[in-house]
Amino acid sequence: MAIQEDLSEWEIAPTKKMVAYGFGYVVVNYLLGSGLARLLYFYEVEMQLPVIFVTVAYVIFAIWNMVNDPLLGYLTDKPLKWTRKWGLRAPWVVLSSGPMLLLFIFIWTPPTGSNMGLFLYFLMTTFLFDAFFSIYNDHVYGGFTNQFPSEFERRRAFSIASLILGACITVLGVISALVIEYGQPETFVLNAIIIVILLIIFNFIQFTGIKESEEMKQMFIEKHKTAEKRNFFQVAKIALGTKNFVVSLAGYTAATTATQLASASGIYMFKDVYGLDLAYSMLPSIAGAISFIVIIPFWYSYARKHGFKKTYWITFILHGFTFVPYLFISDIYSATIISFISGLIYSGEVIMLMPVASDTYDEVAIKIGKRQDATFVGMRTFFFRIAFLVVGIVIPLVHILTAYDPTITTLAAQSALATWGVRVHRALIPMIIMFVMGLIFRKYYDLEGEKKEEMVRKLKEMGLFRAEGT
Repeated sequence: MAIQEDLSEWEIAPTKKMVAYGFGYVVVNYLLGSGLARLLYFYEVEMQLPVIFVTVAYVIFAIWNMVNDPLLGYLTDKPLKWTRKWGLRAPWVVLSSGPMLLLFIFIWTPPTGSNMGLFLYFLMTTFLFDAFFSIYNDHVYGGFTNQFPSEFERRRAFSIASLILGACITVLGVISALVIEYGQPETFVLNAIIIVILLIIFNFIQFTGIKESEEMKQMFIEKHKTAEKRNFFQVAKIALGTKNFVVSLAGYTAATTATQLASASGIYMFKDVYGLDLAYSMLPSIAGAISFIVIIPFWYSYARKHGFKKTYWITFILHGFTFVPYLFISDIYSATIISFISGLIYSGEVIMLMPVASDTYDEVAIKIGKRQDATFVGMRTFFFRIAFLVVGIVIPLVHILTAYDPTITTLAAQSALATWGVRVHRALIPMIIMFVMGLIFRKYYDLEGEKKEEMVRKLKEMGLFRAEGT
């Protein structure tokens, strides 16, 4: 259930700050999801890198991602000389954004030649890209927890963010659908350049709202001085010993794995199942975006009445059901209808994503005596990268087992077995993941009601809840 709040006791963060963070989430979620969703396809089919090279490269990339996220989060999650003037998180967001976006373009400009050259280029560009992305991501999400501490603010801020996210990701998806063409690798580069220009604009909007108040800067500095000093492994042990934090990590990992599998499978579905150019993906994309956006007020009200936990696990289960039709449908019209229905459910899941995570960060912060949200985000991203690992193993493995032929460029010309394999990694595996995780979250997550109210009281007593003047 939702907790009772006396909002007269503290200042509410302005809407413009919530909007600014919403554009930050567009950048993060595009680069995490849609931005790299076609990476496997690009190197396997467009660049003709043998599937074994693609698999090994993707697995190494995923493992590197898992390691660098929590480490970089921990190393940058402490006051520096610039903190008193510029803040703790805002400088890292600004400084990492430029290199991150430039390297995103380089990912799609590999040299022609040997397979080993392609393999090494893949690793070099993705490693560097993800190092800067990790810093950016850790402090965008870490900032959310600090800037919006109350349940009301978190629910409202992420509802606004979800509205912006749904609209902008759809626009970016439509652009990609119109620009990218099968058999023309240069269109992937053009797509990256256009997208990066738009992401730069979104970043500048975000920069207008991530400034930290003088009181918040002081909180970071003072708590860092007075709290017990712990190394990364000690902090990680405390966090991973907190049940709700672990359950939240598992939920995020499961949801991301399912959506990443579905997203990475999309280009294969259009080419090999529907037999259509990628431009047709605009239809389900727009349909899903419309439903995603229009249902936001419903999920906002539902979460206000029933709380974060119930909203989250219900959307997990319902989302799992929306994968089932993709095991059978073979036409774009059915896919568009299912995408519309899926958007109605996915909206609620996304709205709960950061509020649930932020609550668990609060619970761990009480145990360690200070805010280390970028470290927690990094740890969370460590588990998120399992999704990349699963995608990098499952899709190539399924293709090997079903004799998928990447040299076939004709639409809908794969064998029946290979086509079924595409359906398996598009629908069957994601469906099972979501069902299981929904049941786990319902049973084990308990940060609600009186327990959550007591947590908020402790945060206020310890000076970790609200830095005035934000």
